[in-house]
Amino acid sequence: MISISLCMIVKNEEEILARCLDTVNDIVDEINIVDTGSTDKTKEVAGQYTDRIFDFEWIDNFAAARNESFKYATKDYILYLDADDVLLEKDRIKLKELKETLDPSVDSVSMYYDAGTDEFGNVTLRYRRNRLVKREKNYKWMGDCHQYLDVRGHIINSDIAITHKKIRHAVGRTVSIYEKKIERGDTFTARDFFYYGNELRENGKYEKAIENYNKNISMKEGWIEDKIFACIFKGDCYRYLGDMNNELLSLFQSFQLSSPRAEACSRIGYNFQKQRDYKTAAFWYELSIQQVPDPDRWSFIYLAYYTWYPHLQLCVCYYNLKEYQKSYDHNELARKYRPEDKNILQNKILLERILKSGKN
Repeated sequence: MISISLCMIVKNEEEILARCLDTVNDIVDEINIVDTGSTDKTKEVAGQYTDRIFDFEWIDNFAAARNESFKYATKDYILYLDADDVLLEKDRIKLKELKETLDPSVDSVSMYYDAGTDEFGNVTLRYRRNRLVKREKNYKWMGDCHQYLDVRGHIINSDIAITHKKIRHAVGRTVSIYEKKIERGDTFTARDFFYYGNELRENGKYEKAIENYNKNISMKEGWIEDKIFACIFKGDCYRYLGDMNNELLSLFQSFQLSSPRAEACSRIGYNFQKQRDYKTAAFWYELSIQQVPDPDRWSFIYLAYYTWYPHLQLCVCYYNLKEYQKSYDHNELARKYRPEDKNILQNKILLERILKSGKN
């Protein structure tokens, strides 16, 4: 059986660190905590689980801090988590099984990162990350922020998920790191332009976000998946700016790079829905629900667009097209995912009343 070192970087995480460690403490063989300048009781909390607590001066570089944490690992494999991550019980069981059965020739195990969950427990955003890596390979983190592990070799994909349970969002922090890169005159990679665009969009700087997405798309270098979502997110920016035509053009641009994704199809459907072109909107929502996300896909998967969201919008479209049975059926399919959603329950009452009156 393999042994596992848990490596974490933390700063002012006294509220949530124990929640994270409680879900993994009995599975890993060693816990290494690198503190980047806490002023609260983070170290005291960490001390309840390990005496391997180290200081590292924060230098506006997440990769440097993560690489520092990896230096202290002594076991066969390294697992990394953030303080606001947890393993749900089903994933704890899977990780224990993996630890007992993993072939030591494996260099890295990828796991899902469930980065968002709605109030009904549905995963809203999922993607893969190399999560358990062989220590002797000395893999390095790359990137000031939105960093990634530069992994090569024998990689296997697991169905284990790490669940992100953030309690607050650090608004503007990552934007400032990118702005400092610009001030220093650093050369941006295609990946930098994509993630800087994301940060700008999340902070409401839509015109500047569009500029960076376009830079990413125009470069020959870069991951095709980033370029696909640069088109989709660029469309979001245009929607926020009230430019519905350029929103559509951006979404259709993603089709030049990939077959239609549900993330794009649902957005196109909503664009036509806002124009009250319910028949065209329904076409795109129907196309959306026909898509099945690849379980081995590494890029973003926004699961709502493959499940309840297009069904709920089809309920609205078919209602306006006076196709009440179809409207009801899609509302019921949405209700499977969101059984207590007030809007869905109200739709159910209204449509049952209409159907009982014999209008469809």
